[in-house]
Amino acid sequence: MAGGEEQPGAELLAFAPFPHSSTQSLAYGYGPQGLSELRVREFGRLAGTIYLDHAGATLFAQSQLASFTQDLTENVYGNPHSQNISSKLTHDTVEQVRYRILAHFHTSPDDYSVVFTAGSTAALKLVAEAFPWVSPGPESLRSLFCYLTDNHTSVVGMRTVARAKNVIFMPIRPEDMYLAEKQGATTSDPDCQLVHLFCYPAQSNFSGTRYPLSWIGEVKSGQTCPADVPGKWYVLLDAASYVSTSPLDLSVHQADFVPLSFYKIFGFPTGLGALLVHNRVAPLLRKTYFGGGTAAAYLAGEDFYIPRQSVAERFEDGTISFLDVIALKHGFDALERLTGGMENIKQHTFALAQYTYTALSSLRYPNGAPVVRIYSDSEFSSPEVQGPIINFNVLDDKGIIIGYSQVEKMASLYNIQVRTGCFCNTGACQRHLGISDEMVKKHLQAGHVCGDDVDLVDGQPTGSVRVSFGYMSTLEDAQAFLKFIIATRLRPPSSQPVPQPAPGEAGAPQAESEPWNPVPVTVGGRRPPPQEDTPTGSGLQDDLLTAVEAVSLHPPLPEATRTWETPSEKAAGVLDGDCGPHVLTNLYLYPIKSCAAFEVTKWPVGNQGLLYDRSWMVVNHNGICLSQKQEPRLCLIQPFIDLQQRIMVIKAKGMEPIEVPLEENGERAQICQSKVCADRVNTYDCGEKISSWLTKFLGRPCHLIKQSSNFQRNAKKKQHQGQSAGATATLSLVNEAQYLLVNRSSVLELQQQLTTSDENGKEELFPMKDLISRFRANIITNGTRAFEEEKWDEISIGSLHFQVLGPCHRCQMICIDQQTGQRNQDVFQKLSEYRERKVNFGVYLMHTSLDLSSPRFLSVGSQVIPVLKENIECPNLPASEKHPNVIS
Repeated sequence: MAGGEEQPGAELLAFAPFPHSSTQSLAYGYGPQGLSELRVREFGRLAGTIYLDHAGATLFAQSQLASFTQDLTENVYGNPHSQNISSKLTHDTVEQVRYRILAHFHTSPDDYSVVFTAGSTAALKLVAEAFPWVSPGPESLRSLFCYLTDNHTSVVGMRTVARAKNVIFMPIRPEDMYLAEKQGATTSDPDCQLVHLFCYPAQSNFSGTRYPLSWIGEVKSGQTCPADVPGKWYVLLDAASYVSTSPLDLSVHQADFVPLSFYKIFGFPTGLGALLVHNRVAPLLRKTYFGGGTAAAYLAGEDFYIPRQSVAERFEDGTISFLDVIALKHGFDALERLTGGMENIKQHTFALAQYTYTALSSLRYPNGAPVVRIYSDSEFSSPEVQGPIINFNVLDDKGIIIGYSQVEKMASLYNIQVRTGCFCNTGACQRHLGISDEMVKKHLQAGHVCGDDVDLVDGQPTGSVRVSFGYMSTLEDAQAFLKFIIATRLRPPSSQPVPQPAPGEAGAPQAESEPWNPVPVTVGGRRPPPQEDTPTGSGLQDDLLTAVEAVSLHPPLPEATRTWETPSEKAAGVLDGDCGPHVLTNLYLYPIKSCAAFEVTKWPVGNQGLLYDRSWMVVNHNGICLSQKQEPRLCLIQPFIDLQQRIMVIKAKGMEPIEVPLEENGERAQICQSKVCADRVNTYDCGEKISSWLTKFLGRPCHLIKQSSNFQRNAKKKQHQGQSAGATATLSLVNEAQYLLVNRSSVLELQQQLTTSDENGKEELFPMKDLISRFRANIITNGTRAFEEEKWDEISIGSLHFQVLGPCHRCQMICIDQQTGQRNQDVFQKLSEYRERKVNFGVYLMHTSLDLSSPRFLSVGSQVIPVLKENIECPNLPASEKHPNVIS
């Protein structure tokens, strides 16, 4: 369908009916105060960003932080374990915050105590270690630890503590718990002193399902038993996810233990949680370790220790994070002031979730197939049974799941932030996705671990996509997400770029980000004709050619190898399966990671790859590497290497050129540590001059750093079979390997897939040079068949030999036009569809052996000789020309 017309089922449903269609009246927003005004005033940093991971971490309001900062600047807060005035102020303020927390949950110090912890996970660990477990006695009776399978990893992890104390653990499926509720009480011995613990979440962090709070009273009273054993049941209610958007009344639902994480509610502070302990249970808890502030008295010379009386004083080892505790007061104030309370937040967030669920579940392909598969135990009928979380996988029109990693990468192109994976809840993930225990183990053997981007194993999903709403979420957020699904699933790819943020919004390019075209590359002393498939976006400057020639990098090319074909000419030869010679057609290095390419015709090879390839990188004010995913305008920064003068010249539109030395000054270089793809690397700062230059161009504080010449970073890729253990490749600041190779035939194949027709039926080709530049490869070859490079095991280029490590798994950076910095999702989406969602393009290379006793070079025009993997042959070569596993 030309023109990007919407297909049936692509309409965005109206919002108005939804707040009134549930079993109870729902309210969107917070009264006369407009949400748009609140967003601008309190969450201006969200401009241009759709944040939909509030179940992971919600966001703090600007006034909340400002109020807290003012508090700290106007008061002196000392260590609460002292007796001076500032310490007394801290102690009293902390105690006041404890009261505020209990009041928030409709209870008081008469019933509950607040124990501050490092988060809900630390609170759960505390319960596991202090619960009065009963180990097997003379009658072989022991305590039982039961937990709902739909629980966070941190709850399931309590079983290791229980097991160490010879306690049996028993996972309970949600359906079994509902069945036990229907069956009612079982026969039990009222005199049995055994204690058991049942843990379940008030709200599933996976699907948003809200489990009955009535289970608390039913289990404690014996009316409902998770397991048919004698003894007394205690209940731990994991409320971390639930209380982020809903009120919890502990005067009605008196759980024995309630772990919390405050950043889920306020966004700040992180790393602070609490365990609410019912006072009737507190005397039963056993504590082994004792730390500062917990002792009433103890002796260093003998085993004598008397704990303090209050629960908080006994269990808060050492000095609590008292400034973070004081920050909670400002969190509560902001929440009340901005929303009117948790009931309003509950109504508002559910209204958004119900609307999004209804609209999302109604989307259909033209053949009637659903666009998504939603994982839910409710129909989003009421906030009593469902929280503001929607968990789903995207399907194609045949019902096949599209991996969550691909969906997340596409969403990021629309500035939409979602959560993917299993969300630290393997039990719910298995249940909803139909993943057996054996499949989980199989996925691990296939290389998938929790939190990675391995989204499909043998076509089966390993996780899903989750969107969740917070109190500052808006209808526009929900509709932007729905429009993203519609645009990427129900509209054919078009040549229109992804809408960019308006000037002043997050991610908006500055006015000086217009395309800038440097001088094109020269070949054999001549410029190539201006054909589309001749990349000219990052050329070799004339004034740098002298440096190249000075080290014999620029010999004339044979006439036979200096041919420049148009896309149509290449199509005629390549797609017919011509097995002519493979030739290196283009050579690129990227001196500064994520910045523009520097094209050469001949270049020296070092032990890390092409000399100076990815030797520098741009980092933010915290020393974190910037890539085009966060800062697309990096591609507009053009580095040029002058080997003769030993400098790198950096240029950008609207900026004066600046020079950076190729090597550090050993006396002045200040070594610092940075990270690249989880690897620690030693680097040094290139100075304030280039830092100011980059800061001015990018509009954010940043520095240029270079990998230290005496630091060695080893590659993680598996070694070639038969390769010696000592032949480990060393890397620059690249992500994966020393080289990346792209085959022109593969690019041509993708180009044809991207071909569209305008309203007059005229075909519009995606420019070949644009496509090649997006893949940011070092070596470009004129292969004979598309994607044949993925069948290669080794290659030789002149006297150099390389191992093919495997395919390059692409991220959303290929959607960035390297000439303008603008995003266009079509390349990623089409590659995902065409390659069956693998999104692989190009192959990684590393040296198999490298003798640097004499200079080594890679040159345009060199013949590339691939060696096929075992049991693979080139079908188009005559038998007389075939050499075992070699293509010439």
